[in-house]
Amino acid sequence: MNKTYIFGHKKPDTDSVMSAISLSYLKNQIGDNTEPRVLGPINKETSYALKYFNLKEPAYLNDVKLQLKDVNFHKNSVIKETDSIYNGYQFMLREGLTGLPVVKENGQFTGLITIKDLSHVVVNENVEDLYTSYNNLLHVLKGEEILRFNDEIIGKLLIASYRSTTFMSTVELKKNMILIVGDRHSIIEYAVESGVKLIILSGDAEIKDKHIEIAKQNHVNIIRTPYDTYHIAKLVALTNYIKTMIRSYNPTKFENTEYVDTVMEINNKLKHTNYPIVDKKNKCLGLLKIIDLNEKTPKKVILVDHNEPLQSVEGLDEAEILEIIDHHNLGSITTNKPINFRNMAVGSTCTIVYNLFLERKVEIPRHIAGAMLSGILSDTLILKSPTATKKDQEAVFHLAEIAGVSYEVYGMDMLKAGTSLEGMSKEDVLYNDFKLYNVSEKTFAIGQFFTMNFESIEKELDQYINTLDEVAEANNYNLVALYVTDIVKNGSYIIYNTKGKNIIDLAYDNEDIKQGHFIPNCVSRKKHVVPLIMEIFDN
Repeated sequence: MNKTYIFGHKKPDTDSVMSAISLSYLKNQIGDNTEPRVLGPINKETSYALKYFNLKEPAYLNDVKLQLKDVNFHKNSVIKETDSIYNGYQFMLREGLTGLPVVKENGQFTGLITIKDLSHVVVNENVEDLYTSYNNLLHVLKGEEILRFNDEIIGKLLIASYRSTTFMSTVELKKNMILIVGDRHSIIEYAVESGVKLIILSGDAEIKDKHIEIAKQNHVNIIRTPYDTYHIAKLVALTNYIKTMIRSYNPTKFENTEYVDTVMEINNKLKHTNYPIVDKKNKCLGLLKIIDLNEKTPKKVILVDHNEPLQSVEGLDEAEILEIIDHHNLGSITTNKPINFRNMAVGSTCTIVYNLFLERKVEIPRHIAGAMLSGILSDTLILKSPTATKKDQEAVFHLAEIAGVSYEVYGMDMLKAGTSLEGMSKEDVLYNDFKLYNVSEKTFAIGQFFTMNFESIEKELDQYINTLDEVAEANNYNLVALYVTDIVKNGSYIIYNTKGKNIIDLAYDNEDIKQGHFIPNCVSRKKHVVPLIMEIFDN
């Protein structure tokens, strides 16, 4: 079963991380195969919660773009370099391939052969040298082992086509020769006495016992085949190791983690039909035919705590969205088929996940209760936010009981852990909890940071404004605002990019909003900030 990734938005907060962890646990308990992931570094608050409840930090997910490993290419369509050309030819015919990667015994990629290369050997090439194995000869010639002294056969081919007397008087047999002969006993005797490398007996020819004894003494290999001399002459070239016909030792190849769109871009220039697929250690995994790119298996994903493409993972349009669990306003994500979409007017995505546990009647262990509790307390500011609902309250009471903590004490400790400015740059503060929004083809960004010590930020207000200006300019955002929320004073200080002042003034009824202005009763980005600014962009 393919794994499904569950993740929140690009700038992970406690609710998005904990809802991904908790939902993944629930899904796996009911038989699914899921894994929680994050799309960016976690903040101090989330780190505190993970450590407190002994939860593993989810791995980072860079993107869900289609990769070659998501494509139904010809896996394991490879041939060992010591296999025969005949085997390679038959493999390609059987599988309908026009190319075939050649590998060493350990699977390392060596080169690529094509049907054109094979045709050259089969139709045009007169082979005089043989470089193969005894087993290849037996297999291709449907041979019978008479004597074997060498597993590898290297030598020059020779057919006994003259009269016996003429052959013996004019042809000097050497130890590296491979002789094809019928029941011409005088030539066979001459060959075994000369100590040739190999005798191939055509037409199931008999060989005298005395000749076998001489062959044993001189280490002459002997194979008997039912084929006549003509057919042997045509087939024997195909017994050669397939590595002998490699023309391309360094063809274009791709690792299985390569993106499909990159492969398409390269192929538009090269126009090749076949590409070997390897792993990071150059072990060949198979062959990609360009038409294989039509058969793809997109990565399966479940989104939590967001439903806006701008806030989500790279390559989302190439993935299959199975489900969305969210508590925000509806965004612009579209799917090509119906999905499960759970959107509730509650203060936290973790509250929705908690209710899914109840619906499924799945027992909640302490560490998962702690995860969901942390997410709810974070997003509802310990149930003090106007976004907090009765459902959030019910969930907090029950989860705190399972987790064995006082939700007020634990919640305050967790929020305090996230408000420390120690070691944080201006960008760190902005991106600590940062979300993008797209309205009427315009983009704005809102960062939120909780602190009980705005004075530390106020001392460096000009530097924060410069950071917002740089972010807005670099990304072509119409507005970048940072809301510094003080949960004790129950309000937020606002800092914004210089060019965004007009938008901020309009959002707050044309007041002259100075940098660092305190807005009372403004603690929820979702309820107190985003709707006001969206209305300005809509007009």
